[in-house]
Amino acid sequence: MPVATHAYGPQRDQVGDLRLPDGGGPHPVVVLIHGGAWRANWERDLMDSIAVDLSARGYATWNLDYRRVASGGGWPTTCEDAAAGIEALAALDAPLDLDRVVLLGHSAGGHLAAWAAAQEGARVKPALVLSLAGVLDLVEGARRGVYERAIEGLMDGLPEDRDAAYAAASPAELLPIGTPQLLVHGLLDLADNVDMNRGYADRARAAGDEVEVVELPGADHFHVIEPGTDAWARIVELLGERLPVR
Repeated sequence: MPVATHAYGPQRDQVGDLRLPDGGGPHPVVVLIHGGAWRANWERDLMDSIAVDLSARGYATWNLDYRRVASGGGWPTTCEDAAAGIEALAALDAPLDLDRVVLLGHSAGGHLAAWAAAQEGARVKPALVLSLAGVLDLVEGARRGVYERAIEGLMDGLPEDRDAAYAAASPAELLPIGTPQLLVHGLLDLADNVDMNRGYADRARAAGDEVEVVELPGADHFHVIEPGTDAWARIVELLGERLPVR
């Protein structure tokens, strides 16, 4: 399937890969935001297999990279890059239906997807945030030291030292984000991650957001982005229910 790489900024990591399905469009769009603990050793190729799978199912996919810790990123640059990459959809010369955009983020990418959806004034308004094993409460995650203290690295400190930064960076502190959210987690993921996902969902609902939580027995942290797994089959089923291809 042809891939077109477009820059949304001047830096090496400010790029995205656009894949279009067959047909004339306009096509619904799934923006893919990879994880990897916001660290430089993980890039957008982590999401290539699901980009190909989703495009074969009739979705345009926009697979983003962004500056990460140790590659020019960290708060707030990493988050700002994700938001800029999403906004770049509006400038692409492609048959895209920008009224039907899903932000799909995995792990750290789930954080970036929810954060971007919470920002006001964007031209591209997502219809859904689909968080796969997302890290949505940075304050609690930092306190628990998840992902080998990766949140502390992203934020350059702990919540007690950088409370204003955490308040601006954590989706849990920005509620309601005003976009429907589908939170998917494998029950073989780390117990802290599953527990924090549940806690975030409770807070989001209490704030007035529409939130659905789907927990997948037998799925770990990476099964949710692996075509051919039962977990991925369930995720594309859920996506089709929320954003069917016409």
